[in-house]
Amino acid sequence: MKKFFSLWLSLLLSHSVAAQTTACLNHFVEHTAPTLTRPALQSKAVGLCYEAFAVMHSGVSRTPLWSAEHLTRDSLAQARTVKRENTFHAEITLPPEDRAQLHDYAGSGFDRGHMSPAADMPTVQAQYESFSLANMIPQNRQNNQILWSAIEGATRHLTQQRGELYVITGPVFEGDKIDRIHARVFVPTHVFKAIYDPVQKEAAAWIAPNIAGNTYEVISIAELEKRININLFPSLPAAIKNKATALPEPRIRSRQPR
Repeated sequence: MKKFFSLWLSLLLSHSVAAQTTACLNHFVEHTAPTLTRPALQSKAVGLCYEAFAVMHSGVSRTPLWSAEHLTRDSLAQARTVKRENTFHAEITLPPEDRAQLHDYAGSGFDRGHMSPAADMPTVQAQYESFSLANMIPQNRQNNQILWSAIEGATRHLTQQRGELYVITGPVFEGDKIDRIHARVFVPTHVFKAIYDPVQKEAAAWIAPNIAGNTYEVISIAELEKRININLFPSLPAAIKNKATALPEPRIRSRQPR
């Protein structure tokens, strides 16, 4: 079941709060949620805890700021047994003025791009929750269906190799002017996927412009955190954040279903 969690969750946990949020904390490295390091990002920011992922949603951008998962071989094996159902829906637990609506995306030319992808979800309920617009960004159609789909596949492949990964995915808003769809939902300039291997103690991130084409970079967590003003993995030492481990090259095809 989805629950709200506080912005200060990773900083202060009383016994009673911990009892209510244990499931959500399992999505984060060492049970420590990302923190927003730029005060402006905290405006209308609300944490949402789902069965298989957690989101920090912004009522300003009407998108997630990040979406966090803990992937394992077992969870991905379970996910392969779940039939995809395209149950896109508005997040009714958010105030109407702060949430994206289905009609915001209609006719926009953008895909409703998952941050925590449906193909990662180990149960029917988790997959349904992944189709909440609180887990979506306006994503360039070719980027979403080709390059980003390949990056998601590379993440699952790496999880199969390593055994488990912590993954945080989200939008990047750079520049003085940010486009919006229907004058409401912010269109990211880039999309990122950050990974941490808790066994090998290695981390890095893919980042790609939110446009057609197959251009992407692999960068360190430290560099990514500076660009987005979010401390994605607060418990990691600087040495891990400053070194970008090698990530597998996405297997890009002409079109990949998501």
